[in-house]
Amino acid sequence: MRKFIASLDIGSSLIKLIVGEIVKNKINILACVETPSRGIKKGYVINGESATEAFKEVFTKCEDILGIPIRKVIATIPSTYAECFLSSGTIGIEDEDRVIKNKDIVKAMQKCVYNKIMDNKELVTVLPTSFKVNDEIVNNPLNMIAEKLTMKAIVVTVPKKNIEGISTCLKNVGVDLVDVVISPLGDYYEHKNKELNKQIGAVVNIGEETTTVSIFNRGILTNLEVIDIGGDAITNDLAYVYKISHEDAKYLKEHLALAHTRLAQPNESLSFTDKHGENVKINQYDASEIVMGRLTEIINLAKKQINLLTKKEISYIIFTGGVTESQDFDILLEELLGNMGIIGNVEEIGARNNKYGTAVGLIKYYNSRLKLRNVEFSIFNIEEQEELGGTEKRINISDNSILGKLFGYFFDN
Repeated sequence: MRKFIASLDIGSSLIKLIVGEIVKNKINILACVETPSRGIKKGYVINGESATEAFKEVFTKCEDILGIPIRKVIATIPSTYAECFLSSGTIGIEDEDRVIKNKDIVKAMQKCVYNKIMDNKELVTVLPTSFKVNDEIVNNPLNMIAEKLTMKAIVVTVPKKNIEGISTCLKNVGVDLVDVVISPLGDYYEHKNKELNKQIGAVVNIGEETTTVSIFNRGILTNLEVIDIGGDAITNDLAYVYKISHEDAKYLKEHLALAHTRLAQPNESLSFTDKHGENVKINQYDASEIVMGRLTEIINLAKKQINLLTKKEISYIIFTGGVTESQDFDILLEELLGNMGIIGNVEEIGARNNKYGTAVGLIKYYNSRLKLRNVEFSIFNIEEQEELGGTEKRINISDNSILGKLFGYFFDN
């Protein structure tokens, strides 16, 4: 079975949906769409009807590209009040050959959480940190011979309310929520490499209304916090100072202002009509000064939060989110953090913008969980794949669509 995974990143500004195919541990992006968030605030559903319409819109856009409905998805949920705690579980190896298989690792994961999650909490993930086969610590116990297996793991939970609204809205549009993920896991998996997996560091995602700071110890999420400030604070600053609309302020931020004043030009400007009906001309240097001031505050708050979340020395701080696409953000980052600050650029063709980092990373994260469990999964089952090119297919797919080209060759006969 070919492996197709769809991820939904639910933000306060945009809802992003990506469908990718996993080929040799790499993602081929088949569709990458977005729609303005409605009925969503800080990742929570505050208006079910509006949110359902927004979800319906983004899935329709995706279906128009692919030519086939998306009925299964993994989705981000708010990281607010997420908890990470260390746990362990020990199981006996029951098979006669005493060889540890994937199912034994899954059982050990289940043992780590058994009777350890409160009724008002929902399990997000179990992240193994170490294994012990009999009395020997090993990196990978798979296929080893043992009487017992012990796993230590970080267990991540969130309040049930973080999930309920999203689950209901997706159900209303006929989409099955197969798994939920907090954004830091997607952020890390999008940018991780062998070096980062050996180090202790932080990932900072500057969203529209919040900034999420998370700590990773050798690739394992150990702590996180959500700060109630994001890119929209910059827009509000510009709107307040120049007395222009929020919409005009956002345009000013995205099309003229820079993240640092070093290269800002006083002779470049844009004109707007303020709230008093008067024309106001805003130059790049002045606008950049406002943007730089607020970004400096956000970065310093993130740095302070990192110091509160871990007392260990960190080797890197990765910044992601749409705000990091701001021109000269790298100059500001170097000035404030030196070589430790890194912009985590998204490099997958079809999603080359940092606002898609979480959604792409979710697919990579979920694929890693499937491999750990030795589970086959795809949003399109075998029957649907066969129907795509068959003369009696129930799903109508255009010959010009991406999936039509992908499957037509194999199934047209």
